[in-house]
Amino acid sequence: MTILDAYAVIAYLKAEPAAPEVRPLLDRGDARLTAVGVAEVLDHLVRLAGAHEEDAALDLAQLGLLDGVIVDSDLGLAAGLLRARRYHRSRCAVSMADCIAAEAARQATTGLATSDPHLLDLCRVEGISAIVLTVSDGTRWAPPN
Repeated sequence: MTILDAYAVIAYLKAEPAAPEVRPLLDRGDARLTAVGVAEVLDHLVRLAGAHEEDAALDLAQLGLLDGVIVDSDLGLAAGLLRARRYHRSRCAVSMADCIAAEAARQATTGLATSDPHLLDLCRVEGISAIVLTVSDGTRWAPPN
């Protein structure tokens, strides 16, 4: 299994530079969003991209992503503590949704696919496996030397 952050799915649906990297993850049939990631993607597609609600939900369903990883109390606790440990408004501006995705990947002992540099930094420091995706502008994160 691979946990996708919301950006990975949005990049795929919008045919951004990361789309060819996301496609094989989806083709394997075991890629998952968290329930919060599902909400993020739907919000973006409807509110920012102007998609109809039903079409946005259908897009996720067709990708097999509509049933997100449930955020139970253990995952919520771990994600809250992770954000409390690592968040900084400029050096590590990770959202709660990012931390939920990171902890879901840690708990499933799988990789988290993202292009978010702050989230990738957090994964590196926390020892969470990450799959680095290309950013919308064509650049890629690299770990510091």
